[in-house]
This record gives sequence, C-alpha cells and structure tokens, in this order.
Amino acid sequence: MNSEAFTPGDVLVFKFGSSLLTDPGKGLSVKHLHGWVDQIAELHGRGWRVVIVSSGSVVEGMNRLGLSERPDSVHKLQAAASVGQSSLVQAWESRFHTYGILTGQVLLTHADLRSRERYLNARSTLTTLLSMGVVPIVNENDTVVTDEIRFGDNDTLAALVANLISASTLVLMTDQKGLYTSDPRRDEKSNLVPQARASDPALDSMVGTGSALGRGGMITKLSAARTAARSGANTLVVSGREENVIRRIAEGEVCGTLLTADQPMLVSRKQWLASLPARGRVTVDAGAARVLRSQGVSLLSVGTIDVGGDFNRGDMVSCVDEQGHEVARGLSNYAANEASKLCGHETHEIERVLGYKGDEELVHRDNMVITAPPH
Repeated sequence: MNSEAFTPGDVLVFKFGSSLLTDPGKGLSVKHLHGWVDQIAELHGRGWRVVIVSSGSVVEGMNRLGLSERPDSVHKLQAAASVGQSSLVQAWESRFHTYGILTGQVLLTHADLRSRERYLNARSTLTTLLSMGVVPIVNENDTVVTDEIRFGDNDTLAALVANLISASTLVLMTDQKGLYTSDPRRDEKSNLVPQARASDPALDSMVGTGSALGRGGMITKLSAARTAARSGANTLVVSGREENVIRRIAEGEVCGTLLTADQPMLVSRKQWLASLPARGRVTVDAGAARVLRSQGVSLLSVGTIDVGGDFNRGDMVSCVDEQGHEVARGLSNYAANEASKLCGHETHEIERVLGYKGDEELVHRDNMVITAPPH
C-alpha cells in the first residue's frame, strides 16, 4: 500500500462485516462502531466521499429476539434482519450526527444492479447523496431477498456498489488482518500478503472459510476484489480491530492486504461500456457530434435530431452523426419514445414536453464512451 491508495476527492466504499460489527451474544459493538465513524468523519472533512456497506442486521436482530444460534430457516433469518436493521442504521446515524454529518439509508438487491434502468436509478441516488455531503449507509434488503443471508455477507454487494459509483477503493473491514498465504488459525507458518493483483490465480489457494456468524470469509473477499477490479477499483482487506486503522491507511501506511486492479478506473469502465450491445440509435447534429468527439461532454437533447430503435431507460444507444458514423455510445436516461419527443428541445423544456422533470442529460458523460477520434 502507498500514499496513492487514498486521494482526497475520491469515492471510498467501506464494507463492515457481521463478525466485526457485533459481539457474539451481545449484538452491535457500539464502541467499535463509534471509533470507525470518528475516523471516517475525519476523511469526510478532508474531502473524501464515503459510502458504507454495513452487515450486522441479522446478528443484531438475533440478539434482540433472544436467539443464541443462527436460524436455519430463511424466513426466520429475514425476520431477524427486519428487527435488527433499524437498530443498525440508527447506530450509524446517531454517531455521524455528532459530527453534523447526515446519513441516508439505501437498501439494494443484486437485481437492482443487474437491471440497467435500476442501475441508473441507484447510481443517480448515491451520487446525488454524495454530492450533498451525505454518507449513504447501504445494506442488501435482507427482509425480501436471500442472497446475503445464504451466501455473501455483503462482500459482493460492496464490490457492486464500488462499480456502480466508480469508487477508487473498496475497503473490506474484517476481523482478520488481511489475506494470508494459508489460514493463520490453522497454520502458524502462514504469512500476510501485503499486496497482489486481484486477478492473480495464485490467490485462490490461499483463501479459507468464514466465521460462524458471518458468511463472508476470504473466498468472497477475493471474489469481491475481482469484481471491483473490473471497474478499476483497488481493494483493501484490513482488520477493523487495528487501532486507528482507517486513519493509518488514509496516510499511506502499509496495513492488511492491497489487491490491485489490472487497469485504471477510467479504462476499465469505458471498456465495459464499449462491450455492451447497442439497443437503439440517436442521431446528433453537427455541433453535438463535434463537442462529443473533442470534449467528451454529456449529450443533451437539444443536440439530437432523430431516434431509432425500441430501447428503454438504461439501455445502451449508439450516438451517430448525420452521415451515420458512430461518434459515441452510452446508457440512455430516457426510453426511445421519450427521447424522440425531446429531440431538439432545450433542457429547461423537458418537464413541459414529458410532463415530469427528468435527467438533464440524454446520455451522461460518466455513462458514455467516445468511439470516434476527434476531428
């Protein structure tokens, strides 16, 4: 790890696991949670934008319901999540409040991130919260889905959130110091891996199973790091029990394991966008084509003259000039019938034309890749 791991202004995703957030038989570990918030509040004040993905609702619910063992029934686990979720969010909210920092609860499912329309909605919500100085507290909607309860302990969700908001770093806070060459609980010769490429196949033989309360383990953390790396995000696996660990890694100290992406964030995201099949076509005028090629700005409806195909909000569209040559491609903020109505209209006219105030951009530059060289 080095001083470039965190850069002020970057978006950071911190994921806290169940075994770290809770004390067996006692529910939430409020003392530790307060310590992490104190450190994150410092980062927030220094310009970093932070998203928290928090496990712990099931374990907190078990404690409140007087359950000593994790239930086998999915429905009982979902009931425990329902009871524990409010306490979990309140614990985060109340501590951040002491620093004058607002939090916002965001419940997601994997389906929200697989659907491109819901992907755009979730991305817009999170980026808006961050722009307003709010710290989003994200959890999977455990009361209605079973992914986290059965498999992931939110590691995968945290990686998908990192992809969603183009985070520079995913920090997996756990009860282990990092990734070891073998299970340190069983092998005294095991060594900590300070840094490796997330894609390195040699890492597969090093990971082990999770704890009794959590369901993450190093297997899902490695998988999450590889998912995050697809959008160019690096992943840190660190122990939340280490004193002032968040402050220390922000200052570039070597802590835990750094799993690096093979390519920079922008390159990875643009490659992902370029790989999606186009579901429709938007023809742009000469002026729009020129600024798209030269400046890579967002596409506004005023610069469009025709729409083809039957696409939905969130689908990939090809942006072509009047000669039919592709200039760019990106995720549309509007369905084909709406985009067609908006052709040639200024941004301030969107509400009048559609009857509601939608996105200012037809295709936002963050969701666009330029495919033609500048003239």
